Amino acid sequence: MIACALALLLPSSLLANPALDAVIAGNLDQIEQPSRRTVEPLVAQIAATGPEGLALLQAWADRNLGLADGRAVIVDGDDVTDAVTGAPVTATPQMLRPNSGVRGVIEQALVAGALTDPDPRRRAAALDSLARGGDAEQLTALRAALDDPDPTLAARKARMERLLTIQHDPDSAARVAAIEQMAGDVGLDFRGVLNPLLATQPLVAPEPPAGANVARELTPGSDALPREAALAQLVRQGLLQPPLSRADQRAALAANITDGAVGGVPVATLSDPAARDRAYEALEAAGAVPPAATETEAQAALEANRFYDIHVEPDAAVTEAAKAAQIRAQVRLGAMRGIDLGLDALSLASIYFLAAIGLAVTFGVMRVINMAHGEFIMMGAYTAYTVQTVIADRTLSLVVALPLAFAVTALAGVVLYRLVIRHLAHRPLETLLATFGVSIALQQLAKNIFGTQARPLTAPAWLEGSITINDVIGISSIRVAIFVLALLFLALFLFIMKRTRLGLEVRAVTQNPGMAASMGINPDRIAMMTFGLGSGIAGIAGVAIGLFAQVTSEIGQQYIVQSFMTVVVGGVGNIWGTLAGATLIGGLSKVIESFNPGNTLAAQTFMILFIIIFIQFRPRGIIPQKGRAAEV
Repeated sequence: MIACALALLLPSSLLANPALDAVIAGNLDQIEQPSRRTVEPLVAQIAATGPEGLALLQAWADRNLGLADGRAVIVDGDDVTDAVTGAPVTATPQMLRPNSGVRGVIEQALVAGALTDPDPRRRAAALDSLARGGDAEQLTALRAALDDPDPTLAARKARMERLLTIQHDPDSAARVAAIEQMAGDVGLDFRGVLNPLLATQPLVAPEPPAGANVARELTPGSDALPREAALAQLVRQGLLQPPLSRADQRAALAANITDGAVGGVPVATLSDPAARDRAYEALEAAGAVPPAATETEAQAALEANRFYDIHVEPDAAVTEAAKAAQIRAQVRLGAMRGIDLGLDALSLASIYFLAAIGLAVTFGVMRVINMAHGEFIMMGAYTAYTVQTVIADRTLSLVVALPLAFAVTALAGVVLYRLVIRHLAHRPLETLLATFGVSIALQQLAKNIFGTQARPLTAPAWLEGSITINDVIGISSIRVAIFVLALLFLALFLFIMKRTRLGLEVRAVTQNPGMAASMGINPDRIAMMTFGLGSGIAGIAGVAIGLFAQVTSEIGQQYIVQSFMTVVVGGVGNIWGTLAGATLIGGLSKVIESFNPGNTLAAQTFMILFIIIFIQFRPRGIIPQKGRAAEV
């Protein structure tokens, strides 16, 4: 009454929304103390009054609505305005605190209004709300708002309309049509809608109820329905007393022997199961033992009833369409998982190739087993980390780090060659031991300089995130960049070896060092430059690997074994063999991991076993060298 009087006293020009004012005036008590069960009609009336009503509902849902002098007011920080007129209010409001149930009703009403809001962000938020749970009324509102100026939102609305149609449309044909339109879709939202349609519940009855959507009939004692599970269903539905075990039956009969009989059945005849059942039933009728189902009663109940799985969804046409759609989705999902596995394998292969290409140069051309190759990878990663500490811009630091890592590790490779490798030429065992010692020394030096904790190497913003095709297929942007980098180095290596004087001299020294020396080529200089080139490429690999792995002193050791396996399996001294070896090892690693994703050690073990077996049949690799180089 007070609100009505105030409304009459206000000038008509101030009543920006008379319909809203009338709704508030007539339901002030309901607004002040709302109930989840009765507030829904009021919320619908407020929403129908226009933008002011929707603004009031939004404030109510956000707990920013209050009452001041019998008027609904919206509180925004220190500003208090009348919900109807928008005029400032100076009185201190009594804030309303609707419970979660009331807020849920309000938010559902807001969704319908937000679907046509001029702000695309609010329309997108409304679709997000529908995705969390829409109803039949919101389906109607969505259908009225399918025409959207934003193509992306229009596509989302069309998809959401089909999903809500499947769940809430009363027309069976419309539901089936929506399912068939989305058949084969592998989206999580569609699969989530299909699952309830195919859910079942057990039913025990002499005959299936009329109109029941039977999924299948089960036979007691089969793998799908063991006898004990069938008896448990009978007990749950009140069709059978809890079954009596033989041990409990014998104990009960033994405790009730009177004058050589149990329940009127002579003890001498109790060796017969039927006689034991009669005796227990007699004791049960006399109240001497608790009620329980004997074996005879249990078997009779099994024979008198049939066991079904009944679809929760009553419409058989809908469940049939859902089954067909799920089968198509599973087939497509399997194919997409295969594609996703292939992308993961390609990504891993590019990492192995990038890590092994430098080793292929030194091991393949010089026949030097460099156990410190992993430490060159580590040096490249730490170089990139050091650059990032000086240059804050991530993109610029990466641009600087790549050539600098190549220069640092190439110089380190030249130093290692001049001080160690050249003095151990044609002595592979001594070279292996010497480079292994250098490896340990470099690791310890890195620990002394950078410590034992992992150092962060942050990728630029444009390399963060992933490229996602759908809910199944996706690959991180960093791995895509590494794949591109591997292709670039493959092209660069081929250019150097095929189109430059250095490449010509390297190939000459590889095939026949003596003849190359007689032609004026210095084999020692070529070996030094080759070792520097391979070491520099390892530094580049360290920068790439450091972008997604932990940069520690042991980072190179995680890839040294795979690098050697890649070179040996592919074919020593052949860049195409290295590429083939990386592809094979990366692909098989991911395939093996897919059978047991949580056990990478097992995958590595099986991979090493495969390599051992493979080498027995192709000791020179997938693409072996030919000609004189193969005889060196």
